[in-house]
Amino acid sequence: MQLFYNGSLTSSDKFTFFEKEESVHIHRVLRKKAGDIIHITDGKGNLYLAKIDTINDKKCNVILLSCEPSSVSDYHLHLAIAPTKMNERFEWFLEKATEIGIDEITPIICQHSERTSLKLERFEKIILSAMKQSLQCYLPTLNSPITSAAFFKQMMTDTSDKYIAHCQENEKILLSDALTPLSERITILI
Repeated sequence: MQLFYNGSLTSSDKFTFFEKEESVHIHRVLRKKAGDIIHITDGKGNLYLAKIDTINDKKCNVILLSCEPSSVSDYHLHLAIAPTKMNERFEWFLEKATEIGIDEITPIICQHSERTSLKLERFEKIILSAMKQSLQCYLPTLNSPITSAAFFKQMMTDTSDKYIAHCQENEKILLSDALTPLSERITILI
């Protein structure tokens, strides 16, 4: 199955269309034609079944046949991470975090961070691509970069369970052992 994305869909819509970039992919790369059935997500947990009505390189019109909500997880997992010096490593992290179903990601600019400017638009494309590739129906939220001081100040009023992944020399507790079974919101700082 291939999954396509249209963030403006609502469950009451009867038809929608894809702009040029996605239309070229559907038409030229995947060689889809009128009458073919495709799957679309809105990134908010809904999976749509659609039939291609008209298609060319500039626009692909589809008729929405059904909308099924996908199951919602019992928790909200938020990862806060200091971006690495090597951009490729952070991009790989975003891809893998999306594939395993992370709900929210916050880049943190720390005191010793070597990378202080981030290409959020590129990161959002990577997250979107990973969501479609792993057939997820939920698009993770990528927050704007924040300083570590501002993040810790925010966390003081946040009600989520909070954990820090570290490599200091002291007793280590596995995350699976530390999690409480009824945690609804979990924040992990890396």
